[in-house]
Amino acid sequence: MRALGEEMEPQRPRQRAGLGLASQGGCSQMPWISNPVERIVPQTFSFHFKNLMFASGRNCTYLCYQVKRKEHCSPVFPDKGVFQNEVNTPCHAELCFLSWFNKRLSPDECYHVTWFMSWSPCFACTEQVAKFLEKNRNVRLSIFAARLYYFWQPAVQQGLRRLHGVGACVGIMSYQDFKYCWENFVYNQRMPFKPWEKQCENSKILVTKLEEILRNTMSLLKEDIFNKQFGNQPRVTAPYYRRKTYLCYQLKGPNGSILAQGCVRNKKQRHAEIRFIDKINFMNLDPNQSYEIICYVTWSPCPTCAEKLVDLINDQVHLKLQIFASRLYFHWVRKYQIGLQYLWASQVTVAVMNRREFKDCWEKFVDNQGKDFQGWYKLEEYNRSISRRLNRILMQPLKQNNLEDSFRDLRLGSPSPSSRSYSR
Repeated sequence: MRALGEEMEPQRPRQRAGLGLASQGGCSQMPWISNPVERIVPQTFSFHFKNLMFASGRNCTYLCYQVKRKEHCSPVFPDKGVFQNEVNTPCHAELCFLSWFNKRLSPDECYHVTWFMSWSPCFACTEQVAKFLEKNRNVRLSIFAARLYYFWQPAVQQGLRRLHGVGACVGIMSYQDFKYCWENFVYNQRMPFKPWEKQCENSKILVTKLEEILRNTMSLLKEDIFNKQFGNQPRVTAPYYRRKTYLCYQLKGPNGSILAQGCVRNKKQRHAEIRFIDKINFMNLDPNQSYEIICYVTWSPCPTCAEKLVDLINDQVHLKLQIFASRLYFHWVRKYQIGLQYLWASQVTVAVMNRREFKDCWEKFVDNQGKDFQGWYKLEEYNRSISRRLNRILMQPLKQNNLEDSFRDLRLGSPSPSSRSYSR
């Protein structure tokens, strides 16, 4: 039997193990099309979906799927069903679903697909699923696994991060998920779902492991870069360097779980805020769920970025956005003040980073080698000064109509100061 942390092969079907983690094999072409079954028997579900710490004899992968359309005018295939690894072919359940679903996919509709799986996908499948999602931008996929397959292998971890990177939601099945599957994908004869021993405890362990895997998608900031770029000192001292814009973000789901986090900076004339917005839009978040995003940024947004951030919130009303800035960018220029006011008036939290935010940023986004956040000389004093300045900007009396009219003029351009210590 295999313990969660032991480097022994989890028992999936022989065809799957024979592919190898990096193999493209027969799975890569997705030639097999299999029809799903409506439900499975209780004994199959109870055995194969148990999130045991010792997974012995689980030689099949079951995939319970649910497809939701944005418009349900004329459904042409079932909204729910179950796929299983094909016995006489090397086609895995994930790719059986994609082959079947691809034949029924319409470019004119938007889909939200949810998978409840007995095992998380292997590396070969994650690559094919990722390519499918990149090609079909009208499909949003959420994957919830009872157990993690080969989770200690770097290739499998890379595959899970690949899915996460293309916008798929990857998670571990909770009690609610097991109950939902029992009620919708099992011939339960109206018997209530009964959780097994340590079900919730095992789920929490797997959630921690998965979060650890997905967090590694982010390149942590070096300690020196963090101190130089996030420092809230009013001036750069010798040796001089440019202060650039770094934006660290964390996206939380409706249950408080971390769905994504990362750090971006200005690149090729694209501001960090715009690159951040691209990443959020790429995730195709479920509009029926609520999300919260916290951003730590070295410079407050410029007028153009402020406008784009407001557009993001207006387009995705299920998002709550909080922005904490280390310093204010061109705070004396009226256009930049209006940009901050526009964010504030659009229900975006705009605040200055204090010691608590610096500490949180240090712990989550910096390669700190286990060291505690120490701060720097006069951190609190500088914070109070910048906070007073921001409050004066946000509290300036300006009617909403005048604010929106003034904001239309922001596209005229930004001043180009002679001192590039304020470079974004």
